[in-house]
Amino acid sequence: MSFHILGTGSYVPPVVVTNDDLAKIVETNDEWITTRTGIRRRHVAVDETTSEMAAKAASAALENSGVSADELDLILCATVSGDYICPNMACLVQRAIGAACPAFDLNGACSAFLLLLETAAAYLSTGRYRKILCVGAEQMSRILDWTDRSTCILFGDGAAGVVLEPGENYLGSQLVFRGSEELLNLPTSTGTFPGSRLEAQHPYVYMNGSEVYKFATRIVPQAIQQLLDKTGTPQSDVAWVVCHQANRRIIEAAARRLKDIADEKFLINIEDYGNTSAASIPLLLDECNRAGTFKKGDLIVLAAFGGGLSCVAALIRW
Repeated sequence: MSFHILGTGSYVPPVVVTNDDLAKIVETNDEWITTRTGIRRRHVAVDETTSEMAAKAASAALENSGVSADELDLILCATVSGDYICPNMACLVQRAIGAACPAFDLNGACSAFLLLLETAAAYLSTGRYRKILCVGAEQMSRILDWTDRSTCILFGDGAAGVVLEPGENYLGSQLVFRGSEELLNLPTSTGTFPGSRLEAQHPYVYMNGSEVYKFATRIVPQAIQQLLDKTGTPQSDVAWVVCHQANRRIIEAAARRLKDIADEKFLINIEDYGNTSAASIPLLLDECNRAGTFKKGDLIVLAAFGGGLSCVAALIRW
């Protein structure tokens, strides 16, 4: 037994920062950002916390699914930019929506939402759980160095999630992990103990963009093909591909390597949101769900990469 998606929901803060706005902060311009990333604007939370955005997305997903908060058996959340290290964000969401079930977070950076789905499928398979809420939420703006052009132009804030029930529509996954912190990391505090030999670190997202780009353009199509091979699914049977929205050129590179999946099947919304990390894939799922893009029975590939380094691909039937 795996799962069926009952409903989706999302929330993005109302404040929009365009590339022209960023040009007033760092040395850049709209053309430079757009041609290299595909991003034109992003939403930034100035009045809301990560957990507040997550709760709004959760409420939207519950409403879309027709499930009440007291019916939930488990809440799974993903973030690297939560309000606190402790308590976890899922517990704050639980309180905000009026649920009474277990709730915990999973840290997987940009791959995390697909890891939530993998985890939820395992819990549902036990038969002890009937309704699970999965939410990815990020306030990336609070963990960026806004003087660093290589990172501050890339990210946005937002939250999105799904409500799951037992079903047979999670058809398989491919998980790839390459333990490394050199190319992508987010340091924590080193504390103030006077005898500590640990050096204080820059407390913001660090990314070696060119090397992460090389990793992603190689591993994403490879993981998708391995997933299709594992599930016996021809590329031509795939109705849609929902990739993590990190860089338009990465998605286009994957499309070139997966030649039997038409380019127009690779869905993209990065222009309006930037990289929202764990919220990226569910945000796009919710947009497409509400627009009626997905039809019952569609085979959809989900694929993400991120810190770890990691890459996760999953195949679902809508």
